[in-house]
Amino acid sequence: MDSRPPNLLLLLLTSLLHFWPCAGQRSSYIIDTVGLAILPSSTVESGTPVTIRCQVSVSYSNMPNLTHTFQLTRDDVPVYSSVTTQDSVIYELSPARAADSGNYECRVTVKDKSKSTFSQKLDVTGLQTPILYLNKTSPYESEEFTATCSAPEEKGSLVFRFYQRFGTGESQKIKQSAVSGNSSETTLVLRQVGDSFLYCDYEINLVSGIRRSNRSNEIQVIVKGLYIAPIMNVLPDRNVFEGDVMEVVCKVVNPPKNVEVFLTRDKRVLKQAPVSLIYRFTAQEDHSGELVCKAEWGSVQKETYETVTVRELFSKPRLTVEPIDIFEGDRFKLTCSVSIYVPERINNDTMRFSIYKNNINLVNTETYINVAHPSKNGNYTCKAQASSLNHNFIKESPTVTVKAKVPASKPVLRVVGGTLVLGKLFQLLCHSDSGTLPITYTLYGPNKMFAVRRVSQPGEQAIFNSSAIYKNSDLNDFLCHAKNGHKTSITDPGQLLRSTSIIEPVSKPVLSVRPGMGDVSEGQDVTLVCSVQKGTLPISFTWYRKELKGALGNYTAKKLEGSHKIHNVRGEHQGQYYCVSTNPANETKESYTITIGVKMAGWKKGLIAAFCILLILALILVIGFKRRLLRFKRKTSGELSVKSASTKTERLSLTQAEVNEAANVTPGMMGKSVWSEHVSGSESEDQNSVTSPEKPEPQYTEVQTRQADPNKAPVKKGTETVYSEVRNSKQGVPEQADGQGSVEYAQLNHDTDHHSDHGNHGDHSAQDDHIDEIDGSVDNNTADQGE
Repeated sequence: MDSRPPNLLLLLLTSLLHFWPCAGQRSSYIIDTVGLAILPSSTVESGTPVTIRCQVSVSYSNMPNLTHTFQLTRDDVPVYSSVTTQDSVIYELSPARAADSGNYECRVTVKDKSKSTFSQKLDVTGLQTPILYLNKTSPYESEEFTATCSAPEEKGSLVFRFYQRFGTGESQKIKQSAVSGNSSETTLVLRQVGDSFLYCDYEINLVSGIRRSNRSNEIQVIVKGLYIAPIMNVLPDRNVFEGDVMEVVCKVVNPPKNVEVFLTRDKRVLKQAPVSLIYRFTAQEDHSGELVCKAEWGSVQKETYETVTVRELFSKPRLTVEPIDIFEGDRFKLTCSVSIYVPERINNDTMRFSIYKNNINLVNTETYINVAHPSKNGNYTCKAQASSLNHNFIKESPTVTVKAKVPASKPVLRVVGGTLVLGKLFQLLCHSDSGTLPITYTLYGPNKMFAVRRVSQPGEQAIFNSSAIYKNSDLNDFLCHAKNGHKTSITDPGQLLRSTSIIEPVSKPVLSVRPGMGDVSEGQDVTLVCSVQKGTLPISFTWYRKELKGALGNYTAKKLEGSHKIHNVRGEHQGQYYCVSTNPANETKESYTITIGVKMAGWKKGLIAAFCILLILALILVIGFKRRLLRFKRKTSGELSVKSASTKTERLSLTQAEVNEAANVTPGMMGKSVWSEHVSGSESEDQNSVTSPEKPEPQYTEVQTRQADPNKAPVKKGTETVYSEVRNSKQGVPEQADGQGSVEYAQLNHDTDHHSDHGNHGDHSAQDDHIDEIDGSVDNNTADQGE
């Protein structure tokens, strides 16, 4: 039986048991230290091998195969990096050079943690001595040769410089190359003939500063003279006449190989050849100038100069036009003329002229006459032909452009904007629809006005500033003249007035009230009329009241007045009113302020009067009604009887005889109160009684007395009114309903009017009444007897 499956299961189980404790634990780590070492020393000579070692110490758990990322920097610039499981890395400088100098720092990163060392400085002293190489040591003057300066063992960016040392010991820098590596090749040119020495050096720019190397080896250079200066001959002479045949010889004597010669004039090469050349040509007036003969060998050039003057036999023809200013319809004349300088060679009779327009021959004469017209405009030239002994000459004049001017058309004068406001400044524009520029415009106006404008460019306008005018007819005094030559055009009289929209500002408005000035009755309709004496229509009127912020109303009218109506005037409408008027002149005028008062309406006054009369009548009726009611009650009441509700019975009575006796007293005693007090036999009980703390409420009873017996009381007859005031007394026991107080006041009014009707006792006069007031206490028996 195969035992491999059980062995495999056993292996898996063993591995699982081995890793099980690890799985239950959490991994962790920490960077303890990072160290940096520079060996053999932090300061070494150039060429010494240097080792830089960076080491890290990390404490961790449950993290097998931990990796470290090392990064080495010099002056914060990375120079080396490595990712490894090792705890250290080594960076070697074999050998170390000055460019390796700087501050080194090592940073180690483990997963998401990093730590760096302190900065350590490495100083590599000394620079390699450069080596100079020349491809030629005996160049010709101004000949180019190659020089190479190198320091093959150095690193970094080096700047090389080349020097020349003369026999006197003086050194001169002749070239400096751009920043490069450890070698520089350049081209040198020496122009001074003789021997000298060349050497070079270099410098390197470090963070710590610039370092300069020693001198290179010196190489002696002998500069040879180069004799390739050309010789130039001009035949027959340097000064000739046009038409003469000239010959120029340019050559180099004893030249080296590969020499080229050139003949130039005005920077234009006339001929080129090796070593020497001959150039023949017929002299013309434009051949005057400087001839240059150049010899070139490699990059070296030598030059020789000769000045040649060619004199003209006759001048270049000149085409003139008359008159200078040609207007359409004018006659103009073209004339072709020359000046003969050497009459012995050129005869005037042999001269021939031709006049051309746009390179088309017009005439074979020296003059051309025609009438100016747009079809005659163009570019005109003339040619003069002459013959000498051995040469024919044809010369052409410069081009003359003939363009007939268009006379300035009749100018039009108008107001800028087309609208003029009387009394305000304005501008005038004078313009001609056609006419060749420049055109001069002159404006004449009232009050000796004079102004000039010159229009020279398309788009310009002749605009004149004018002072204000106050009448329409003043526009007829303006005239404009337009002139672009000997012709002047004038504007039509009256044209400005006909073409201008004139606006007259409104005059000061006047505010009036209709139907009339002064106070206005309530309920009326009031019309505020705002009017002006003059002004261009339409006119806008606006009404205001000083007590309000906004406008009451506005109205634009095509007449000199406008109105605003206030319906059903009330008291709040009174105040100060004014109006404002304006028109297209945009000049606002304000009226004087008027005051409108509002008085009460007539029907209100009548209503108040009627109300007052009715009120007075109502008061009279109320007073009369009350008097009649009092008299009626006096007649129906005979006597006053009041019973007390308490256990103690009090009685106050006034007999008819006492009343009559009081009525017959002297006049000075009339209206005096008569008091009669009767005390019962139980007075001692009254003294021991308890008085109520509250003030009793008085009750009045009006009682009509009975007719007295005429036999017993003949003095007075009629009715008397008895007023009884009953004061309630609060006892220890409840009061009875038939008695309301303990004290009674009786007032008797006696009617003294003996002429009144006995059937109507209420008509007696108040002045016959007598009032007696009686205050006292009587017992019930006495009261019963009185009744």
